[in-house]
Amino acid sequence: MAEMPTKLEAVDIVQILDLLPHRYPFLLIDRIIDIDGDNSGIGIKNVTMNEPQFTGHFPTRPLFPGVLLIEGMAQTAGAICVHSKLSQFARPKQVFFTTIDKAKFRKPVVPGDVIEYHMRKINNRRHMWWFRGEAKVAGMLVAEAEVGAMLVIE
Repeated sequence: MAEMPTKLEAVDIVQILDLLPHRYPFLLIDRIIDIDGDNSGIGIKNVTMNEPQFTGHFPTRPLFPGVLLIEGMAQTAGAICVHSKLSQFARPKQVFFTTIDKAKFRKPVVPGDVIEYHMRKINNRRHMWWFRGEAKVAGMLVAEAEVGAMLVIE
């Protein structure tokens, strides 16, 4: 029997602000596309020279910090989880970043780049999710990691 096609969803910045507690300068995704339930999605981050991290990282050669690439992956995964569960229970009180594993940084990211956080669910138990993420710029892998998230439901 053929499987029914999945409707892929997207969320814009207004919806992301509703899904996550993060705000500027620490909100590191601008939109999420191709959301497939809690299975996968792609977070988009437009990197601009106006961002505060570039005043010190580094003034003569601005590089997007690797730790912020991992945080962008975690924010994408957290927003996917919250978005997928909104119809099942009340809005979660918090979303916590719980684990980072197998993180690797491949290429530098600079102002003008558009980062795509390709997140795919590895596992899920109750209110915990684990995702494998790949950060890509123009189709090239720049970073990868496995991250975990927990929703606090009360």
